Amino acid sequence: MTAPPRRPPPVLTDDNEGFWTAARDGRLVVQRCRGCGARHHPPRPMCPECHSVDLGWEEAAGTGVVYSYALLHHPTHPAFEYPVVAALVDLDEGVRLVTNVVGVDPHEVAIGMPVEVAFEPTADGFAVPVFGRRGGG
Repeated sequence: MTAPPRRPPPVLTDDNEGFWTAARDGRLVVQRCRGCGARHHPPRPMCPECHSVDLGWEEAAGTGVVYSYALLHHPTHPAFEYPVVAALVDLDEGVRLVTNVVGVDPHEVAIGMPVEVAFEPTADGFAVPVFGRRGGG
């Protein structure tokens, strides 16, 4: 038997490379403006609050809650198990991420469920942050 396919690789840009490099190393980071201190995601070239281009990366705790979610059944891709739980997760740092909830029966996922980050490998040696139930239970 062959190993199941891994997730597709991220598309790296000048704006998001720091995010994906940290994820590859098992760290979750968010972009933070050095001008006004605002945190934001997805990464971008300019702060959406003060328009500064002086941006950096800040380590996130990797904990948060499910803000919203959807169970995706189609289209299928061999790297994923279905249904895929596509979720918006509000990190404790105040940033919202689009991600997947994994390791939880899809019908047990709920808005407000506490979650924590894990990382799944991609096809090119990077990793993507996903979230599971906080405490694993």
